[in-house]
Amino acid sequence: MAYFDAASAEPLHRSGREALLAALDEGWADPARLHREGRRAQLLLDQAREAMAAEVGCRPDELSFTSSGTQAVHLAVLGAVQARQSAARGPGHLVASAVEHSSVLAAADWLARRTGTAVTLTGVDQAGRADVTEFAVAVQRDRTLLACLQSANQEVGTLQPVAEVTAACQDCGVPLLVDIAASAGRMPVPGGWALLTASARKWGGPAGVGVLAVRKGTRWREPFPADDRENRRVPGFPNVPAVLAAAASLTAVSRERGSTDTALRALVDRIRSEVPRTVPDSVVHGDPEARLPHIVTFSCLYVDGEALVTELDRAGFSVSSGSACAAGSGQPSHVLAAMGALTHGNVRVSLPRDVRPAAVSEFLAVLPPIVAKVRDTVRAGTAAAPASDSRSPEPSGTVNRPGR
Repeated sequence: MAYFDAASAEPLHRSGREALLAALDEGWADPARLHREGRRAQLLLDQAREAMAAEVGCRPDELSFTSSGTQAVHLAVLGAVQARQSAARGPGHLVASAVEHSSVLAAADWLARRTGTAVTLTGVDQAGRADVTEFAVAVQRDRTLLACLQSANQEVGTLQPVAEVTAACQDCGVPLLVDIAASAGRMPVPGGWALLTASARKWGGPAGVGVLAVRKGTRWREPFPADDRENRRVPGFPNVPAVLAAAASLTAVSRERGSTDTALRALVDRIRSEVPRTVPDSVVHGDPEARLPHIVTFSCLYVDGEALVTELDRAGFSVSSGSACAAGSGQPSHVLAAMGALTHGNVRVSLPRDVRPAAVSEFLAVLPPIVAKVRDTVRAGTAAAPASDSRSPEPSGTVNRPGR
């Protein structure tokens, strides 16, 4: 099998594996306790926090560990909005791009339903890049409490204009949440953020570790019942061994970034050029240059994305389709819909750092006949439809334009 779904979860880095195994023996105790084992666990936790803070560019006391990237986003969004809500003198306003991760959109929807917070989702261009002008106008709206923008898109890999949006937010005094889940360990962390979130499994750390950073001076409060752990931001017993493994992995992949990303970019460039050439009625999405090095998404007319994933899995290739945030639900990609692209028949390939170039060659060889096979199945099913139904079959690919 060739694993091509690293954007969902990168295999555990060897440095993280070594740190995890060592910490299982040394960091198992409750770091809040004063006995020897507790002090040792606290020391290890502090070391991991310092290493992680150095990588993301913040102070150690500004950074907390969560149970996932999703929890980090929910705490960041809800905590920032609720802390600023009382001074807004009425329902507040939140701004996010239409291609944010579903955790951001879900938190925004929760606030809209529970607190009456108005939510503006700004548009993107055909490459999936946020419209800076539209975003800047939105944050100027009265009682804007928070703005959210990812560093790079998790489905098509397009880099976002974080610097320009940061400037617009600072001009208006609006805190900016930057979600670096897709780019952590693969590109430098942008500056100017007030809140930052990430997920360890995306960079080769273990699942079950997220990162929440809140700059000093940013108004934020725990939106749920809290305890004294993690600077009173995240309740519960931290998984010290997993946190240590996450920090070790991020340090290692950041150090290796130059060489691995150059190799991955060349392989993705090959996929981006070969798929339109060898697969009729296909289109590759995202910016061809200003993008993450390991992600490429393409869509094929007259096929179902899940059927392609199943057939490719049988051929030995693990890829994903549909919304990267809700792949198990069969929901079409809200990212591609916002871009005005085909929302069905899409495949996301995201290459792990240890990918074999030969595996990419094999993938490109089997893809055209697999697409042809799935299309033949669709045509056979259409031909077998009842003769009384005279309507022409519609292709599964549809073009959706984002609402403004």
